[in-house]
Amino acid sequence: MTGLLVQVALVLALAATVGMGAAGWLAGIGYGLVVCAALTRGLHRSGATSLGPANWVTLTRATLIGGVTALTADSFRGHQSVRALVTLTIVALLLDAVDGQVARRSGTVSPLGASFDMEADAYLLLVLSVYVAPLAGVWVLAIGGMRYAFLAASWVLPWMRRKLPFRYWRKVVTAAQGVALVVASTNVLPKALTIVALAVALALLVESFGRDVLWLWCRRTRRPRPTVTLANATLAAVTVATATQAAATRAHATRNPATSNPATPHPATVNPATVNPATPNSGGPADRRTPHYLPARLPNRHATVPSPQSD
Repeated sequence: MTGLLVQVALVLALAATVGMGAAGWLAGIGYGLVVCAALTRGLHRSGATSLGPANWVTLTRATLIGGVTALTADSFRGHQSVRALVTLTIVALLLDAVDGQVARRSGTVSPLGASFDMEADAYLLLVLSVYVAPLAGVWVLAIGGMRYAFLAASWVLPWMRRKLPFRYWRKVVTAAQGVALVVASTNVLPKALTIVALAVALALLVESFGRDVLWLWCRRTRRPRPTVTLANATLAAVTVATATQAAATRAHATRNPATSNPATPHPATVNPATVNPATPNSGGPADRRTPHYLPARLPNRHATVPSPQSD
């Protein structure tokens, strides 16, 4: 909330000194509201309850950038305050070298502070590009839009969402963009030299982002390939050999059905007389439970045997 109040006070001061139209008021106050909401959300997600000393320095830079935003929006109605815009931009660029040192010396380095600092730098370049575009050409917007094109690509390509390692060269390139855009906004150099300076700045920016994209591309996530070990190879060979032998056995049995099970006769060749033979001297069939190799009925051992008669 403090940052929003300071932002309103800065817009009031600019309106009292250099003049400010409705577009400048809307841009300055709207920017302050967005920064306040984004910073509050960032504090909530990080679990922090207040800003550290380095984040206060970055918030001061962000407030000055809000003044640059208001002056840039007001310039489209034909009222340009170059001196005020250049002064605010130079102070914001100088403070960019302070917040990092304060964070390291106070031991308050945090992902929130790093993200806050980076987004402030990117937005400052975008606003300055919009201010310089009518003077040098629409192509200058590529300087301010490079960061946001990178973010848009990361929404589509998941491999671009990996966290990048710290490189001091990024800070150097960002400072070079700021200096080139500030010099172009003053319009003190011939237009040819201004265009050359902006082209060199854009080339440095393309090189920096290109290196980051290449680093992310080389470390994109790939599907792991299956590891072939001796045990896995042996198991696969045994499985293939077993399946081949079983298939050959089934094929042989299909070609020679008579030899597939020689102990079992075909049902059409069975003699019914041998399955249930009739019992001699009896009028009915033998007991089905009696094996065929035993007599159908055992003789009664208690039967009386006739004695031979004598003559």
